[in-house]
Amino acid sequence: METWTTAAALAEATDSIEIIAAVKPLLFHPAVLAKMALGIDAISQGRFAINLVSAWFRPEMEKPGINFLSHDERYRYSDEWIRVVKALWSGENVNFHGDYFHINDLKLNPPPIAKPHLRVYVGGESEPAQELAVKEAHTFFLNGRPIEVIRETIAQVRQKAHSRSQPLGFAMSAFVIARPTDSEAEAEYQNLRAMVLAQDDRTELLKGVDSEVVMFKNMAKYPGVGSNGGTAAGLVGSYETVAQRITEFTKVGIDTFMLQFQPFATEMERFATEIIPRVRALTEESEAIANAKIGAKNFRF
Repeated sequence: METWTTAAALAEATDSIEIIAAVKPLLFHPAVLAKMALGIDAISQGRFAINLVSAWFRPEMEKPGINFLSHDERYRYSDEWIRVVKALWSGENVNFHGDYFHINDLKLNPPPIAKPHLRVYVGGESEPAQELAVKEAHTFFLNGRPIEVIRETIAQVRQKAHSRSQPLGFAMSAFVIARPTDSEAEAEYQNLRAMVLAQDDRTELLKGVDSEVVMFKNMAKYPGVGSNGGTAAGLVGSYETVAQRITEFTKVGIDTFMLQFQPFATEMERFATEIIPRVRALTEESEAIANAKIGAKNFRF
């Protein structure tokens, strides 16, 4: 389904969830996108956010005749694009003259309900992605990876972000397989893995991937089930195992989790019933998290 019409419909149909829509700057002029986002912000009463994705799938751009920039230039384009969007969200008159965009005395009203503006998520594994997140993001989205990789990445990004006025949040994608025992979870993982290998032929997809995209360079290093890292984060095991591993990720800095399940509704209910209470109990016992003033009520799944 198309992201922006779907997000507007979800904004009207829901009352409490945060709605995050991914946007590829090459597809939208920033003035158009800024106004669309303000509309959904108003419908949702401040529950809308954007995930800035600089694009990696060449055919998506080339087939409709959109110029597909080189990897690093896409991030320069995205940097200027989001600065224009944020300026327009300010409610002030905007005059902007950059390498890609020229805005003359433009003002969008009313300003956003979300303050100071809509949340901006940025993801990626390359150096330009990290730099963009440090400059413009509220939260940096990481693909699911083993905890030692996540710990190292967060440390690198925090070093870059030391001069920020507001701390940078960290989110992680992961595929969850939780069962009463580790052996049951492993059996389900092997079952899903076999299904993926039998049915999911990514040959054509990979032909369209920009060779400079770091995420796809890392796919072979961290195989598994699910997208954006999936089970590479290690959230496969008994209820106690999964809860403990989530708690460990929070200790290294992850405060938001974008989780995948299969089948979605059934497994999400299992997670809510079996895992979330265990994570909260473990968190309350953790002196490290208490000292960092991160309570269980702050965790977002």
